[in-house]
Amino acid sequence: MNISRNLPRALKGSQNLVVRSTKRHIATAAAVEQIQETPPLPYTPHTPPTIVHDSRSSRRSTIREAKPFSDFLTDNFNRQHDYLRISVTERCNLRCLYCMPEEGVPLSPKDHILTTPEIFYLSSLFVSQGVTKIRLTGGEPTVRHDIVPLMQQIGSLRSRGLRELALTTNGISLHRKLDDMVEAGLTGVNISLDTLDPFQFQIMTRRKGFDAVWKSIDRILEMNKLGAGIKLKINCVVMRGMNEREILPFVELGREKDIEVRFIEYMPFGGNKWSERKMVSYSEMTDMIREKYPGLQRLKGHKNDTSKTYQVPGFVGRVGFITSMTSEFCGSCNRLRITSDGNLKVCLHGNTEVSLRDMLRKDNNGIPIDQETFEAIKELEMSRHQGLLSDSAKPSWTEREMELLNIVGMAVKRKKEKHAGIGELENMENRPMILIGG
Repeated sequence: MNISRNLPRALKGSQNLVVRSTKRHIATAAAVEQIQETPPLPYTPHTPPTIVHDSRSSRRSTIREAKPFSDFLTDNFNRQHDYLRISVTERCNLRCLYCMPEEGVPLSPKDHILTTPEIFYLSSLFVSQGVTKIRLTGGEPTVRHDIVPLMQQIGSLRSRGLRELALTTNGISLHRKLDDMVEAGLTGVNISLDTLDPFQFQIMTRRKGFDAVWKSIDRILEMNKLGAGIKLKINCVVMRGMNEREILPFVELGREKDIEVRFIEYMPFGGNKWSERKMVSYSEMTDMIREKYPGLQRLKGHKNDTSKTYQVPGFVGRVGFITSMTSEFCGSCNRLRITSDGNLKVCLHGNTEVSLRDMLRKDNNGIPIDQETFEAIKELEMSRHQGLLSDSAKPSWTEREMELLNIVGMAVKRKKEKHAGIGELENMENRPMILIGG
C-alpha cells in the first residue's frame, strides 16, 4: 500500500471517519493478501506458545516464557474463553420447529447487521487476546452472499494464532461452496439434521431440502478420503413424538462412516413452544441405544467438550450427547457468542447482552464500517505510528480497542457460574435460537 499517496485522504479522515461510499467487499485472494500485508493495529497480540517436547529443559523454558491468558476473556471462575461463535446472518432457508416460531421472526434492519470488515476486525481483536477457535453460525451462514470472502479474511488469522475455523450449517447450500471454504481454511463442519426421513424432514423444517443436505455430507466424506481432514458432526435435536424413534438409525450411520452424531436435548428459546414433556433426556437416549448395543462405551473427552462422547464397539463413527438441560457443563465453558447484530452474549441461556457494534461504530457516527472506511482507519493508524499525525488527531483506534476490550472484559466478569435450571429456563425471556446463532 502506498502510504504517501493515500495520506491526504487519511488525514482528512482523521477529522471525520465517516467515509460515504458504495459498499465494497473483499472478494479476491489479492484483497485478502493486502489485509495480511497490513501491519496489525496497535494492540499486543496474544500468541499461544509452541510446546517443544525435545527435553525437560525446553518444556520448562516454554512454561516460563508463556504469556498469561487474557484477563479480558477470563471470568471470575477462572474460565478462559478461547472459543468465539459469530452469527453472520439472521436469515435462514429453513424454518425448524425448535429454532424459530412458525410465523417467523422480525429481522433486524440491514444496517444493524455487522459488515464483513466489522466481523473481521472483531475476529482479529479476539484472536489477539487468545481465541484459537472461531465458529461461524446463523441463521444459516451459507446464505450470506459474501460468506466465502469473509472466511478467507478470518482464515488469514491463522498466522496470528487462530487454529480452527468452523461452520454450523443446515447443509442445504454447503456443497456448492465447500471447496472454496476448505481452501479458505475451514477445519470443521457441524450439520444440523434431525431426521433421516425426507417426509419428516419437511415436517420438522417446514421446507424441502433433504437431498441437498445429504449431498453436502457425502461431499465432506469424499473430501476427507482425499485428506481434507474436515471434522464432521451431525447435530440432531431430539423431540418426543417427532424423531426419538430415529436415534438408533442415526447411531448406525457411524457403522462404516467417520461421522459423529450428536443428540441434543430440546432446549427452550423464544417462540419454540418448549415443554419438558417434549424433551428426551440424555439418560433416556443412552438407555435406548444400550437396549440394542449394550457395549456402548464412554470415550475420554477434553476439558472444554460440550458433548459427552460414546462409541459402539466396531463402529467407525461416534455418538455424542449435548446435555444442557439435565447435566449442565457450565464449569468448563470456554465459549462466547457475538450475534449478527453485534451483541456479545456470554451464555447461550442468559438473556443479558452488550453491544459491541455501537462502540465499534462510535467514531463513524453509528454508520456501518464498510471496506473503504476500514482501509481509511488502517491508513490513519499506520500514519500515526510513523509520526505523520499530530497529537490532535484523536482518538486513536488503539483507544477504541481498549474501550471494546473493557466492555468485553466487564461482560465476561459478569458471567454466572452456571445457567438456570429447567424450571427457570422455561420461563426466562430469551431470543429465538435463530437470532442467537446456532
